Amino acid sequence: MTKVRIFVTYKPSVFDPQGDTIKKTIHNLGHDEVQDVQVGKFFDVMVDGDSDQVAATVKQIADQLLVNFNMETYTYQVMEDHQ
Repeated sequence: MTKVRIFVTYKPSVFDPQGDTIKKTIHNLGHDEVQDVQVGKFFDVMVDGDSDQVAATVKQIADQLLVNFNMETYTYQVMEDHQ
Protein backbone atom coordinates (compact mmCIF):
# COMPACT_ATOMS: atom_id res chain seq x y z
CA MET A 1 0.00 0.00 0.00
CA THR A 2 1.39 3.37 -1.01
CA LYS A 3 0.26 6.74 0.32
CA VAL A 4 0.31 9.35 -2.43
CA ARG A 5 -0.36 13.08 -2.08
CA ILE A 6 -1.81 14.65 -5.22
CA PHE A 7 -1.37 18.43 -5.45
CA VAL A 8 -3.77 20.39 -7.69
CA THR A 9 -2.96 24.02 -8.49
CA TYR A 10 -3.92 26.67 -11.00
CA LYS A 11 -1.82 26.85 -14.15
CA PRO A 12 0.60 29.81 -14.06
CA SER A 13 -1.40 31.58 -16.79
CA VAL A 14 -4.64 31.47 -14.75
CA PHE A 15 -5.46 34.27 -12.31
CA ASP A 16 -5.73 32.97 -8.73
CA PRO A 17 -8.18 35.32 -6.96
CA GLN A 18 -7.89 33.58 -3.60
CA GLY A 19 -4.09 33.67 -3.72
CA ASP A 20 -4.18 37.36 -4.70
CA THR A 21 -6.51 38.18 -1.78
CA ILE A 22 -4.24 36.35 0.66
CA LYS A 23 -1.18 38.16 -0.73
CA LYS A 24 -2.90 41.55 -0.28
CA THR A 25 -3.81 40.66 3.30
CA ILE A 26 -0.22 39.58 4.01
CA HIS A 27 0.95 42.94 2.64
CA ASN A 28 -1.59 44.70 4.90
CA LEU A 29 0.06 42.88 7.82
CA GLY A 30 3.33 44.56 6.85
CA HIS A 31 5.03 41.72 4.95
CA ASP A 32 5.76 43.39 1.64
CA GLU A 33 8.58 40.90 1.06
CA VAL A 34 5.99 38.28 0.07
CA GLN A 35 5.92 38.37 -3.72
CA ASP A 36 3.28 35.77 -4.59
CA VAL A 37 0.81 33.35 -3.06
CA GLN A 38 -0.62 30.39 -4.91
CA VAL A 39 -3.58 28.49 -3.51
CA GLY A 40 -4.16 24.84 -4.25
CA LYS A 41 -5.54 21.68 -2.77
CA PHE A 42 -4.19 18.23 -2.06
CA PHE A 43 -5.62 14.74 -1.79
CA ASP A 44 -4.07 11.87 0.16
CA VAL A 45 -4.79 8.58 -1.59
CA MET A 46 -3.83 5.04 -0.55
CA VAL A 47 -3.04 2.88 -3.59
CA ASP A 48 -2.18 -0.81 -3.94
CA GLY A 49 0.38 -1.86 -6.52
CA ASP A 50 3.94 -1.33 -7.68
CA SER A 51 5.27 2.10 -8.66
CA ASP A 52 4.07 1.82 -12.27
CA GLN A 53 0.56 0.87 -11.14
CA VAL A 54 0.51 3.71 -8.60
CA ALA A 55 1.57 6.22 -11.27
CA ALA A 56 -1.11 4.95 -13.67
CA THR A 57 -3.80 5.12 -10.98
CA VAL A 58 -2.82 8.66 -9.99
CA LYS A 59 -2.91 9.75 -13.64
CA GLN A 60 -6.37 8.27 -14.16
CA ILE A 61 -7.73 9.82 -10.95
CA ALA A 62 -6.31 13.23 -11.86
CA ASP A 63 -7.44 13.07 -15.50
CA GLN A 64 -10.95 11.81 -14.80
CA LEU A 65 -11.88 13.45 -11.51
CA LEU A 66 -9.57 15.83 -9.68
CA VAL A 67 -8.20 18.24 -12.28
CA ASN A 68 -9.88 20.72 -14.61
CA PHE A 69 -7.14 20.83 -17.22
CA ASN A 70 -8.46 24.11 -18.66
CA MET A 71 -7.32 25.88 -15.48
CA GLU A 72 -5.39 23.43 -13.30
CA THR A 73 -2.41 21.14 -13.28
CA TYR A 74 -1.22 18.50 -10.84
CA THR A 75 1.83 16.86 -9.38
CA TYR A 76 2.09 14.04 -6.90
CA GLN A 77 4.46 12.80 -4.26
CA VAL A 78 4.81 9.35 -2.75
CA MET A 79 4.48 9.94 0.98
CA GLU A 80 4.86 6.39 2.33
CA ASP A 81 5.44 3.04 0.71
CA HIS A 82 4.31 0.04 2.77
CA GLN A 83 5.04 -2.72 0.28
